[in-house]
Amino acid sequence: MHNELISDATLVSNYLKGNEKALETLITRHKQRIYSFIYSKVYDRDIAEDIFQDTFIKVIKTLKLGKYNEEGKFLPWVMRISHNLVIDYFRKNNRMPKFSNTGDFNIFSVISDSALDAEKSIIKNQVESHVRRVIEELPEDQKEVLVMRMYNDMSFKEISEKTGVSINTALGRMRYALINMRKIIDKHNIILTN
Repeated sequence: MHNELISDATLVSNYLKGNEKALETLITRHKQRIYSFIYSKVYDRDIAEDIFQDTFIKVIKTLKLGKYNEEGKFLPWVMRISHNLVIDYFRKNNRMPKFSNTGDFNIFSVISDSALDAEKSIIKNQVESHVRRVIEELPEDQKEVLVMRMYNDMSFKEISEKTGVSINTALGRMRYALINMRKIIDKHNIILTN
């Protein structure tokens, strides 16, 4: 059976029955999303990689102890673990991040590092401003799906229910939002790096 067709829940179950490949499939399937989330908080590849590894060490320990019972919510569970490890990292380094839970999306919801020099702070503000401007230029339906997916961490099923469109329509809108963002970035010669 093709890996994409096997649900996360089945892979977790197979791993618990001793199939190490099942865990490898889960990690491969979700690596980009989890790593990107961690990196978006710490802005350091080595630290992001360490936290990513720690996340899966914790996942493996929890699974082996039989304490996992998330019923098909594997990715949100792993994201919570990585989120907590990011907070632990900042606490250990006396750089407590702010995770804003407001309805407003903010690509840098974690910046409260007093050691950030003025230049980095200005660059981050410029990047955030550029991203907001790019998102504002999207058609309303695409903007709505993008914000729900990327900033509110909603599944396409949840987006579908909230917007009253099919899952495929929501997926299509997300795809076009990303394509249009690239076009807008190219059109305005925006550089999104810090």
